[in-house]
Amino acid sequence: MPPRSAPTVRQRRLGAELRRLREAAGVTTQEAAALLGVDRTRIPNLESGRFGISSDRVRTLALKYGCADAALVEALANMAEDRGRHWWESYRGLLPPAFQDVAELEHHANAMRMFVMVHIPGLLQTAEHARAVFEKSLAGLSPREIELRVAHRMRRQEILTLREPAPPFTAIIHEAALRMQFGGVKVARRQLVHLLEMSERDTIILRVLAFASDGFAGPGQPIFYAHGPVPQLDTVQLDNYHGAVFVDSAADLAGYRRLLDETEMCSLLPGASRDLIHSIIRQL
Repeated sequence: MPPRSAPTVRQRRLGAELRRLREAAGVTTQEAAALLGVDRTRIPNLESGRFGISSDRVRTLALKYGCADAALVEALANMAEDRGRHWWESYRGLLPPAFQDVAELEHHANAMRMFVMVHIPGLLQTAEHARAVFEKSLAGLSPREIELRVAHRMRRQEILTLREPAPPFTAIIHEAALRMQFGGVKVARRQLVHLLEMSERDTIILRVLAFASDGFAGPGQPIFYAHGPVPQLDTVQLDNYHGAVFVDSAADLAGYRRLLDETEMCSLLPGASRDLIHSIIRQL
């Protein structure tokens, strides 16, 4: 099988975790290759995600590396087994790779947390709101490109509305995002009503960081935290003008967990958050 030309973030993550285990154990690439009966150059390709690896070989390497964390080993083995074709693959070549990486991250998350300042979380947007956001924030896109992005975003939302059980999702939304009127007043009103409806789901917690708050932690950038099957496999996704950035070092994950905890403490409780959204709707 030829090497992958563009491994996904998840495929690269599996390789990176295997590399971390190998380096922590002081095992050379040549020793790892000998254990698997492959050429030494195969190990760097496995660890970069350019080549796949079987779950059995993941367990073999983990044993060689002396990894005593059985839950982590099984989680890595499960990552290796996931070679099926998922829905987001149909968008490959049509949208930037980060769109597939985000969908894949959400699909495999055990739970999700998010903080946003200006935009409603994509998983909670209506189609007309999403369309208005893409038209305004990504000038130069053709109508076809916009519709592809909207369709992709709506398909992502099925993890909250169709999956059983749906992963728990906590969204902390700054009041500024609630008062933005992408698409005009009518679109904004329907978007807020949709937020209220989604907040009634058992698996969704919606909290608002109000203007009346005395502040919040961090620089205010949007943060998406995906909980993996074990804490070591958590991932943070950050948005910037150039696209999505994925963070997974232990120190960074701990920092973002703390940041989200502190931000949540500054936000309104779910009931008060819904009251504030109702108030904004009445003002429109």
